[in-house]
Amino acid sequence: MQQKVNSLEPLDASQLRIACVHSGSKEATEHFNELSAAYSFVPPKDSDVILALGGDGLMLHALHSYMHLNKPIYGMNCGTIGFLMNDYSTEQLAQRILSADSFVLHPIAMKALTTEGKVEEALAFNEVAVIRASGQSANIRVSVDDVERLENYIGDGLIVSTPAGSTAYNLSAHGPIIPLGSNLLALTPVSPFRPRRWKGALLPHRCTITMVNLDPEKRPLVTSADFRDILNVVTVTMREDQSHSVQMLFDKDHSLEERILREQFTA
Repeated sequence: MQQKVNSLEPLDASQLRIACVHSGSKEATEHFNELSAAYSFVPPKDSDVILALGGDGLMLHALHSYMHLNKPIYGMNCGTIGFLMNDYSTEQLAQRILSADSFVLHPIAMKALTTEGKVEEALAFNEVAVIRASGQSANIRVSVDDVERLENYIGDGLIVSTPAGSTAYNLSAHGPIIPLGSNLLALTPVSPFRPRRWKGALLPHRCTITMVNLDPEKRPLVTSADFRDILNVVTVTMREDQSHSVQMLFDKDHSLEERILREQFTA
């Protein structure tokens, strides 16, 4: 993830074409109706920017759904957590969008081979998790750039997280918060049994991570790339995908970088 100049800056507030999507919750729908009375929204494909009303889940869906349009996305929180969202307000919306800080996110590209021999692929802006799918602990061999780093990890599973996703599932599993622009991915264990004191690793963002299920018949695994689940995986390969990107916009007084920094000092 890296900060860049807001591509909308040359536009005037009166010229800005805004598309609006929302989560469908009661609060988000009410805010959508309120904003629709004040602004003339256009379809996403015809817009300069996409406004997302909801929580972090809606933002993840918007990132995946509209990535192909190459439009910046500005979120306003109408959900519970809203870590990736700005505060909701109807005041000077166009000007807020034009003056916002811009960050470019690259997803993790995940490729999984299942026990049925199928190859499944998915992108993740938050994290890829490889987790046990039964009462048996996971047995996973981990390699980084074809070098074996863990011969047999035993535990509930493993998470590979981006900087943007490092405050989500990764943080709940006691993984590190990754500052923006650090060009790192977090590899974090979930309830490790062996090696018991291993706390995970910070990896270069351009590396390739491979996980192999050492006992797929007795110890099935499921891999989750954001909100997509793939069952009965044998091998999972992950790397940052530089060929895909999205641009997210954050208010200058409430930037994502500041939120990530502040989260590290929260008890």
